[in-house]
Amino acid sequence: MRIRLALSLASALALAACVAGPPPEIATAPPELPASFAYQPEGAVAQSVAVLLPTGDPAFTDLAALALSDAPTLAQALARIDAARAQAGRAGAERLPSVNGSASVTGQRTNPAQFGSGLPQGIAFDTERVSYSANLTAGWDLDLFGRLRAQERAALARVDAAGADAAAVRLGLLSEIAGSVIDWRTLEARQRALESDLGAAERLAQLAGSRERAGIAPGFDRVRAESAAAASRTRLEALESERARLVGRLVTLTAQPTGKVRELLAQPAPEPAQPAAPASLPSQLLVNRPDVQASAARLAASDADLYATAARRFPQFNLSASLGLLAFDLGSLFSGDSVVGSLAGGLLAPILDFGRIEAEIDGAAANKRAAFEAYRGSVFQALGDAETAYGLVTAADAELAAASAEYASSQRAANLADTRFRAGLSDFRTVLDARRAADASGERVAAARGRASRARVLLWQALGGSDLAL
Repeated sequence: MRIRLALSLASALALAACVAGPPPEIATAPPELPASFAYQPEGAVAQSVAVLLPTGDPAFTDLAALALSDAPTLAQALARIDAARAQAGRAGAERLPSVNGSASVTGQRTNPAQFGSGLPQGIAFDTERVSYSANLTAGWDLDLFGRLRAQERAALARVDAAGADAAAVRLGLLSEIAGSVIDWRTLEARQRALESDLGAAERLAQLAGSRERAGIAPGFDRVRAESAAAASRTRLEALESERARLVGRLVTLTAQPTGKVRELLAQPAPEPAQPAAPASLPSQLLVNRPDVQASAARLAASDADLYATAARRFPQFNLSASLGLLAFDLGSLFSGDSVVGSLAGGLLAPILDFGRIEAEIDGAAANKRAAFEAYRGSVFQALGDAETAYGLVTAADAELAAASAEYASSQRAANLADTRFRAGLSDFRTVLDARRAADASGERVAAARGRASRARVLLWQALGGSDLAL
């Protein structure tokens, strides 16, 4: 009779907890991506994306290797992976039985008056006694409805998210270093162009001075030539502030002292190449972009969290057991009579919680919707980044081609003007104007080449990087 009553009560509790049904369904249809990139150049070829980085520059390879081994931002990301793994290990351990041991010595004194004064004749008891005990206890949540399994799945998904976050940090770190090294080389090229401009301006100033002293030209020609030389010196001095900014940025990125950074940047480098943009498909962003992978892992974690929260509406079945020794003198602790033990099974089910669990389920469902929208946002962020990068590569290449053509044309014009002036066929002002145009075009070519290289680094990052071993 008692067994049937207990079973009936357990069934009633289970039914009361299960009436709410399964967790709510949240639609998470994958975003639809276009068949191709609209701004992908027609000359894009199937090749490794690693060619987009300045891997031929020893400064980049050395600084990148140092950053990957010692950068604080990357070390923080790796530590977060370890923390997520620890949480996953804890979630997995929750599914297994727990066994604990304990030992104690307890002294107790009893006042006989608490039992009254009418004790039978000959009945006596010790008012002071000491007990000794040693116990092993075990407990196990059977997890019949998968709550603990869902929590473990969520923790493992967060490990994947932490790993993808670390990959994104690595990607951003390499991109920043590559961009800074390219900017440094661009400054060097601009300096060479400006020094060439300065030399040409000084030669014109010397020529104008000679003509002034000979009385065949006004002093105003010399003044204008010296003004052009001063303008080139000013632009040269302005490069130093940009160098300081780049060195400081690389110190932050690599966690290396300034002297080491400058030493590595002083290494000679080949002329930067401008490889063709690699061909890619929008769907490849889903597997190559670490931020998209991290968002997908967090979406999976939120789904598991929702299941685990909904499983709280169902009963929890627990088994517990204890085995120990209890004696009231130390010599009897290991005798057969001192062995004590227990075995129990328990059931815990919510019956009336006034909507607490339902509120938690609603919150978990909202978190899953937010995680899905974050995933969609990361997908379209990746798509937009790739489209922008492809467009920038095309535009930067066109700018470089136009700037190179302008430079060649202005140099021919400056040389022709100089020849005509020496032959007495044109005035000094024509020569000076032609030289100013040629001088400005040289620096513009250097800057345009730097922007073209920068655009390729941006494309490498937008496509998810990879194919790079340092």
